[in-house]
Amino acid sequence: MTNNPAQSLAGASESATHSEIHNWRQYFSFNTDHKVIGIQYLVTSFIFFLIAGLLGMFIRAELITPPSDLVDRPLYNGLFTMHGTLMIFLWIIPSLVGLANYLVPLMIGAKDMAFPTLNAISFWLIPPGGLLLMSSFLLPSGTAQSGWWSYPPLSIQNPGDNLLNGQLFWCLSLVVLGISSIMAAVNFVTTIIWLRAPGMTFFRMPIFVWSVFSAQILQLLFLPSLTGAAIILFCDLTFGTNFFRPFVDGDPVLYQHLFWFYSHPTVYVWALPCFGIFSEIIPAFSRNPLFGYRSVAIATISLAVITSVVWVHHMFASGTPEWMRLLFMLTSELVAVPTGIKVFAWTATIWRGKLHLETPMLFAIGGVMMFLVGGVTGVMLGAMPFDLHVNNTHFIVGHFHYLVFNTITMAIYGAVYFWFPKMTGRMYAEGWGKIHFWLTFIGANLTFFPMFPLGLQGMVRRISSYEPQYAGWNILASLGAFLLGVSTLPFIANIIASWLYGARATKNPWLATGLEWIVSSPPPKENFEEIPHVHFPPYSYGSPQAWSQDASDPYDY
Repeated sequence: MTNNPAQSLAGASESATHSEIHNWRQYFSFNTDHKVIGIQYLVTSFIFFLIAGLLGMFIRAELITPPSDLVDRPLYNGLFTMHGTLMIFLWIIPSLVGLANYLVPLMIGAKDMAFPTLNAISFWLIPPGGLLLMSSFLLPSGTAQSGWWSYPPLSIQNPGDNLLNGQLFWCLSLVVLGISSIMAAVNFVTTIIWLRAPGMTFFRMPIFVWSVFSAQILQLLFLPSLTGAAIILFCDLTFGTNFFRPFVDGDPVLYQHLFWFYSHPTVYVWALPCFGIFSEIIPAFSRNPLFGYRSVAIATISLAVITSVVWVHHMFASGTPEWMRLLFMLTSELVAVPTGIKVFAWTATIWRGKLHLETPMLFAIGGVMMFLVGGVTGVMLGAMPFDLHVNNTHFIVGHFHYLVFNTITMAIYGAVYFWFPKMTGRMYAEGWGKIHFWLTFIGANLTFFPMFPLGLQGMVRRISSYEPQYAGWNILASLGAFLLGVSTLPFIANIIASWLYGARATKNPWLATGLEWIVSSPPPKENFEEIPHVHFPPYSYGSPQAWSQDASDPYDY
């Protein structure tokens, strides 16, 4: 035993470091703690994000010059198929499920998810599903080449033995990932309905919880449609059935209906949690309560309802009847109403607030700004005459990426920075976080904004060569894509270094409101010593916990 304080501190630090290193093993095990599973989701999905981003850089490297001179066309088709599939099914959805996994039980005052073992199983289906998809690159016939949507008849014309067919692997992977997502949806909906703390009424839930609840209801109702379509496509490829083969009485348009019946609502499976993230970050860094909390909650569930009846606007050019076009044009434009309520609420929250422009707030503001571009172009595409004019052009690609990258990925980055101290007990490096933001924001706009004029000029998508008059905008977009690739480097370095060596975080470094901020950073195994009692709405700044590091009774909120 020593009386030297310095040696005592050094010993304690060494012991803490050894404990932290030992705790890393839990992330490689079948662990049922929702917090461990949340981080497993986040790290795994980010690895697939890096792979998908690398494939995207190859695509942009091909398109930096008019002729197809980098890769052959079958490989190019495989690159953009895998890029889209990885980004959607192995980055966006799992990363948002990971955030929800970590945060929802904490936010509603629960000790864990309703079904911890099912929660772990749903995660451990993700790596094999992703590896199955990636392994198709090793097949003699190559990977799937029909795009992430895999429309027949293109998706049932792949060469080679059906048992070694890249499209077959695509179907199997989507079935595995679909089962994982359905399991997760059952768990989230059950948890939010039944495990809320005493006093946590629906209109006292944080908006992020509302967003996850709405998104996972959409998963439960509509994901079986896509999973079923993948199974039927698998049967056409393997067992000789003719559900989607047009020359033997099959109906390829039926596949489009099954695909978009899920895949349009899935846009809000991605977007709604991101809107919830904005609704958590903006009040915290504005020092203002969220404006119109109840209206935002109602708008969240309204978006889930409206988006379930708009899928045919993706099929305006597929020979749909005129009455159906007009009906779905109307429902598509209705989406702008609840979305506009949310944007107004965020703007009003910032109005006269005391802004603190830390990294999470920068990503939130940047994401909202770029969502406005994606939203306005979405309203344009919801109008049938304009949609028919730009159908199958780069205008669609630009609009889509302003949502899936410029809004959703920016929101995920903001969420990681915002809750990083809570997850790790460490603070990240603020300077490197801001460098990451500006590289991402500039790179994203340079990459995807040029696609709007390209589409209006008539450049079609899914091609590896094009006319020389489109070269200028494509060079700009490709340079932006390379900058986006570079932008991930400071993020990776910052997160790893800060997790290992960052300054210790207090339980509420942002002075934010919400139940997750009343427990230690990182939270204990079962979150709360006792289940909290909630008496105030989450954004009631007169509550005992508002802007307070400590309180006399931290479980009486």
